[in-house]
Amino acid sequence: MGELQTEIKYLKGVGPKRAELLKRELGVETIGDLIRLYPFRYIDRSSIQPIASVNQDLASIQIQARVVSRSLYGPAGSIVKTDGEKILFNAAKRLSVIVEDETGRMEMVFFKGIKWNYERLAPGQTFIFFGKPSEYNGRYNIVHPEVDTPQEGNMSQGALTGVYPSTEKLKTAGITGKVMCKMQSAALALCLPEITETLPEYVMGELGLCSLQYALKNIHFPSDTYSLQKATRRLKFEELFLLQLSLLKQKYIRSRGDNGIVMPKVGPDFNACYESVPFKLTGAQQRVIKEIRTDLMSGHQMNRLLQGDVGSGKTLVAVLSCLLATGNGYQTCIMAPTEVLAQQHYYNIRKYLSNTSVKCALLTGSTGVKDRREIHAGLEDGSIGLLVGTHALIEDNVVFKNLGLAVIDEQHRFGVDQRAKLWAKGPDGIPPHVLVMTATPIPRTLAMTVYGDLDVSVIDEMPPGRKPVRTTLHTPAKMPAVYKFMRQEIAKGRQVFVVYPMIFENEKLDLSNLERGYEDIMREFPLPDFKTAMVHGQQAADVKNFNMDAFAAGRADILVSTTVIEVGVDVPNASVMVIMSAERFGLSQLHQLRGRVGRGAADSHCILIRDYKTSKESLQRLELMCRTENGFEIAEEDMKMRGPGDLEGTMQSGLPISLNIASLAKDGLILNEARAYAQKVLKADPSLTDPRNARLAVELRKEKYKVRDYSKIS
Repeated sequence: MGELQTEIKYLKGVGPKRAELLKRELGVETIGDLIRLYPFRYIDRSSIQPIASVNQDLASIQIQARVVSRSLYGPAGSIVKTDGEKILFNAAKRLSVIVEDETGRMEMVFFKGIKWNYERLAPGQTFIFFGKPSEYNGRYNIVHPEVDTPQEGNMSQGALTGVYPSTEKLKTAGITGKVMCKMQSAALALCLPEITETLPEYVMGELGLCSLQYALKNIHFPSDTYSLQKATRRLKFEELFLLQLSLLKQKYIRSRGDNGIVMPKVGPDFNACYESVPFKLTGAQQRVIKEIRTDLMSGHQMNRLLQGDVGSGKTLVAVLSCLLATGNGYQTCIMAPTEVLAQQHYYNIRKYLSNTSVKCALLTGSTGVKDRREIHAGLEDGSIGLLVGTHALIEDNVVFKNLGLAVIDEQHRFGVDQRAKLWAKGPDGIPPHVLVMTATPIPRTLAMTVYGDLDVSVIDEMPPGRKPVRTTLHTPAKMPAVYKFMRQEIAKGRQVFVVYPMIFENEKLDLSNLERGYEDIMREFPLPDFKTAMVHGQQAADVKNFNMDAFAAGRADILVSTTVIEVGVDVPNASVMVIMSAERFGLSQLHQLRGRVGRGAADSHCILIRDYKTSKESLQRLELMCRTENGFEIAEEDMKMRGPGDLEGTMQSGLPISLNIASLAKDGLILNEARAYAQKVLKADPSLTDPRNARLAVELRKEKYKVRDYSKIS
């Protein structure tokens, strides 16, 4: 594997400057990295099309045409004059080349490489031009087409050409699609003979998979569609199979080890809390508590994911789980991603603990020095049984006497190393039991992969009495009616959320929109008759908390906000959620925001305001929101409509490896097949000592497949 590990700068045609760019822009450091950088789509270069068939809706077109004329233009469209035989190329900003075939004429435009292209594209010569057509001033053109002579073109005809990931910086540096293909060709010529198989022969034989060498050659330079399909299936299966194998092997190792704190008892505090809850737990809540109790008694460390839709009662399950631990003499903690959510958890949990002897404390970045010192002492002497907090509770100076259970809420907001610190706080090096909670609906295929080494519990029932939220979709023309409805609800003593999008690429513009929206609300709902608060991510923590507390306590009628209120904010008196520019939110975000209302006895409403120019795809997503409140159904439909999107990116960040070609969302059938084969292999050979599985053992020892002990808490 020597050549595969060679730095990319030593590959013919790369060099130090290009190597640095490839590393910075695409993460490509070695020749092996380059070979595993796959095309994300392919262009059929096998056919020549007539100019008469050109239209701007085509993704690309390839024509063979004769050069008729060429013109150089300076600033503001002025024609560059020649000085005798000498052309002033330095003054030229644009090269226009008119070409024709038997069916018509079109223009080729160049803003870079002007001198080289001018000298190459001489009138009367015939070339093959390839690119994306567009229309300007009534004439079709291609800006910066790929240009080949007919002889060069024949080399690529009859083959599919891969299109590789790129960036503006790579293109500016001359690393075009054609250059990338040349680099891949050089890499394969150098390394293909030394590439060894990663999958066992019996797996390849049973599934009819091609060899790795064949797959890598044909993923970059497929001879035809069939070859490409074979290569793609093989590489997708390999990625997903090895991923599942690494996750399931980790789960197997953990289940075999006696590395868990045993908690056999149910203490009086658990019973006191359970009996004091003013409603009957749902069947799903009872089932999940039994699953957690079984884990705590097993002698193996619990690593369980608790999924539950918005408002399904996860917090109560978490509290009862903590009381199972405290009843056995162990401390517990609940870590939340934001200070606001940590505070809300703390206040709600204190109510649940009112009939128990368990002392609860809150530790966040805002906790004062004196209180912090007292909390540290209470943790060290064991008098604090349940600590609620943010990342502040994983600081090195936070020391538990005997941490037995760690609950992590909305886990994908925490990094691996943050969770590792929490895990390392168990007594005598024994890791605490871990319960991961998420209200973000995760489609089955993603959950199966991202949490492949966790046991999964789902609360799939809503508590009795929880009313549905009526969701409607409108354009800004309906805002007067929306304002009228808000006044009616406020007159009944209700409260209203008004949410604006906040997208980091354009923070200034979004903050401006939010502030303009706040001014609109203040005009429509003036003081002293109405009180409005505003919350956004750019505010200082104390200002944000003050405004949030004012709304939660009922001192403000309206909260104008960004998505900082997306997760966990609990204001039962709020009955209306107005979401502006709803098309700019993901479905999962919209579902989370809608979950902020409908928590009290009043009828609740979610009002989506969309832009007049909303795309057809966005309209479909918003209409889905109006049709259903089922978060899991929304997540599944969202993936069908727009692919994995943000959700897969978020989920994949927790994986032990990155996926280069497989999609957790789109490749469900291959994923199921890969998981089934991984289970089959490990059932027969859990330690991978069978000589037939030697290749797999070698692969899983590689750094990219190593799941650090703590890396898959979530």
